Amino acid sequence: MSNALDVTDDSFQSEVVESQVPVLVDFWAPWCGPCRAMTPAVDQLAAEMGEKLKVVKMNTEENPSKGSELGVMAIPCFIVFKGGAEVGRHMGMMDGEKLKKFVEPHL
Repeated sequence: MSNALDVTDDSFQSEVVESQVPVLVDFWAPWCGPCRAMTPAVDQLAAEMGEKLKVVKMNTEENPSKGSELGVMAIPCFIVFKGGAEVGRHMGMMDGEKLKKFVEPHL
């Protein structure tokens, strides 16, 4: 079971935009090998960051609207939201340490 919360187009507003803590959104799809390869690093980050960072996953195949609205052109795509606004974006794979370094400035 994942440490990251699954969000949908419908729950994005309440779980991400209205969050009181920064949120890392992992845009992914089940058929995406690099997305699946990132799962352990995403889960590890969710476990490590606890109260400081909310980590969520959005399946772009099942929820195409929000990714399209945000201009997600390739997956995996990681977007950090703080105070409801996008403050960081990374497209493509990275190791767990780089993922952590990507989010740390936004905490």
